[in-house]
Amino acid sequence: MGIKEHISTDDAENTITEEENMAVWLLGIKTLRIQPYSLPPLGPYDVKIQIKAVGICGSDIHHFKNMRVANFVVKRPMVLGHECAGIVEQVGSQVKSLMIGDRVALEPGISCRQCYLCKDGRYNLCRQMKFFGSPPTNGALANQVVHPADLCFKLPDNVSLEEGAMCEPLSVGVHACCRAKVGPETKIIIIGAGPIGLVTMLAARAFGSPKIVIVDIDDQRLSFAKDLGADEIIKVSSNVQDVEDEVGQICNAMGGPVDMSFDCVGFNKTLSMALQATHAGGKVCLVGLGQSEMTLPLSSAAAREVDVIGIFRYRNTWPLCIELLRTGKIDVKPLITHRYRFTQEGVEEAFETSSRGGNAIKVMFKL
Repeated sequence: MGIKEHISTDDAENTITEEENMAVWLLGIKTLRIQPYSLPPLGPYDVKIQIKAVGICGSDIHHFKNMRVANFVVKRPMVLGHECAGIVEQVGSQVKSLMIGDRVALEPGISCRQCYLCKDGRYNLCRQMKFFGSPPTNGALANQVVHPADLCFKLPDNVSLEEGAMCEPLSVGVHACCRAKVGPETKIIIIGAGPIGLVTMLAARAFGSPKIVIVDIDDQRLSFAKDLGADEIIKVSSNVQDVEDEVGQICNAMGGPVDMSFDCVGFNKTLSMALQATHAGGKVCLVGLGQSEMTLPLSSAAAREVDVIGIFRYRNTWPLCIELLRTGKIDVKPLITHRYRFTQEGVEEAFETSSRGGNAIKVMFKL
């Protein structure tokens, strides 16, 4: 799990300075350009952040390759990026919680704070959500951004800015485990050994899960998961006809009932596998959203009272994520496999590397 650095002294003169406030704009399919980005005025409850670390997410890659993710379509040039951390550069007149120079991790979604979902505490489901790098909202792959102070969380001295940026993907795993109520008696399988599957595994272990089996189609990803702490790994095919045999392998590897399954992929086959592998009275948590429509064996699952729950992003997770990082209960550093500078060449290479997958788990920009 060696880290590949793609940073040289030659980058120094090509790196854009913060004062220019440049950002990575998606202009078309696989077309990225570093161009000027004008920020909105600083409101009384806002802070201006000098961005220092940004990770590339799977949704960024979908936008990069297809100009859309599900029903979120890029219709005009947009700044990418939402996994981010940085340093407070300016504070609004009413901000009391942060000071200039504070190192912070940013929660990237701004809800309306007025609708019934927001008032009920389920703000992640707000229909008016403005989320970094999700059309039509510009993202955080920039030198500077303006963001509400209450969505910027101060980092302890022993948590790096890169780890702060990793709070965003980690939040997905933490929220999934909270929704599914993972505990010390919960034996789970995780389908998908990509970044989200891996952070779900780390979160589940921190929540006390005694046995975790990881399933994937890729040998490299499975090897990475094993090194990161998976108890068992199982390679499967992409053929739906193999589900029954593979469920048998999963149950044998678990050595007993599967209490809970996390589908971190979201396809017909993966969710069918999760439903069939989970024992009567268990739970299936759908984390990945690979397909918008699926044909599934729900009747047999219903007859066994298998509960199916979904998650969308996260809510109220940053304080817990930061505490898990501070105490060392979760270590996300091994997930950062590639780093790039904020140059035109670095941006293009970073997105191509992330697109290829393979041994690239989390690609990180150092600004």
